[in-house]
Amino acid sequence: ADDSRHLIGVDLGESEFSGEVVNLRGEVRRSARIPLDGRDGDEAVELVHRLMDELVEANDTPLVGIGIGTPGIIDTVSGTVRWAVSLNWQDLPLGRLIRERNELPVYVANDSQAAALAEYIFGTDRRANNMAVIRVGRGIGAGLILNGELFQGDGFGAGEIGHVTVDPDGVPCRCGRRGCLETVASSRAMVEAAQRSIAEAPDSALGRLAAESGGTVTIDILARALAAGDEHALRIVDHASRQLGRSIAGLIGMLDVHRIALIGAATALGTPWLEQVQAEAARSALSLQTRRSVVEIGRVDPARAVVLGACAVLLTRELGLIPTR
Repeated sequence: ADDSRHLIGVDLGESEFSGEVVNLRGEVRRSARIPLDGRDGDEAVELVHRLMDELVEANDTPLVGIGIGTPGIIDTVSGTVRWAVSLNWQDLPLGRLIRERNELPVYVANDSQAAALAEYIFGTDRRANNMAVIRVGRGIGAGLILNGELFQGDGFGAGEIGHVTVDPDGVPCRCGRRGCLETVASSRAMVEAAQRSIAEAPDSALGRLAAESGGTVTIDILARALAAGDEHALRIVDHASRQLGRSIAGLIGMLDVHRIALIGAATALGTPWLEQVQAEAARSALSLQTRRSVVEIGRVDPARAVVLGACAVLLTRELGLIPTR
């Protein structure tokens, strides 16, 4: 019975578009991925179509439909991408385009919101009524579960904390403003800061590790330098984690959520990063609230969180199996 019908879940990620055909228990039956290679706009739409063709055409079991998690502010009623900065999409009717091409039900959700739903359903043995899942990768976004339901806000943009200004005099952001949270606390911001650091201090541990890998810093190299106690890595991660911790304190103060899960590329930085985020969150909000709140690394496989969440959205809307709002 688990394989009587299949679902397709898609993650339009930061560096690649990926998707899975899964059965009703979430077990993978087929997967595909296509590197993004910096493409956006219409070229990125064509990549979505290619990915869909590969997943749909290879499947010989009846499909419930397609669930898609994508960056940006998403009108989940119409499946329209209102604005996705990283993909240069604005008012893109993605749901309609995929539905008409494949003749299947299609539901589109913000990727952080989809990941929050996955973490809520699959990431804990005891469901918390309220939780926030913060995805820290090249961008930053949060998904909110309130009273056991996915909360999207009046304009579908709840959780867009990455584009809230934290430094008015900071560097320009992709959204057109300055000093947004993602310009200081995202994995991309930390990697770019590390790249600048090795230009100034090539003989540092960070510089030597980067040189061994061709001179380019990645989040994994930054993590290794951090573990080795490199002062440049420590300074970069300290600054980023403090900014993220203060933003988390804002969520705790406003929503009084007791569980905050962190997912995304930045979690590769491990315990030193996490402890700094926890400490700054605790310092920056009322202790009555923060002492009951747990900030931790998410428990769902990060490579599958958005895909599983997109499938959960699909099941909710088509079969009514999981509550959302």
